[in-house]
Amino acid sequence: MDRVLTPAQTNTSSPPACGLFDVRQAASIIGRRSGFSAEEATRLHAASRQQINDTRRLKEQLLSALAEWITQHHLKQAEAAKIMRVSRPRVSDVVNKKTEKFTIDALVEMLSRVGEPVRLAIG
Repeated sequence: MDRVLTPAQTNTSSPPACGLFDVRQAASIIGRRSGFSAEEATRLHAASRQQINDTRRLKEQLLSALAEWITQHHLKQAEAAKIMRVSRPRVSDVVNKKTEKFTIDALVEMLSRVGEPVRLAIG
């Protein structure tokens, strides 16, 4: 079962001792406060989680393509940074596949700079 690490605000003055909430419970609380039914809040939460996962997977694919390009060209991070026009620590984030540090646009731009255009296929 999914867990959220930050306690949502409840009608009680203090969070549970463990500091964790069941996602469905949190969705129900948020739903009541925002005017959604518990079922609608749960559905919206699931759709949001799916979108987040899809975005993360796309970023992982783009980061993998960049990391592979760096490896294939036997480049040091500083050399890759110069070609990609980013800082060396930014290349480290690419190599270590830190998806949370990048937007999809930034990754597409970096791939374009190294001569690896991105093609989008829908469906």
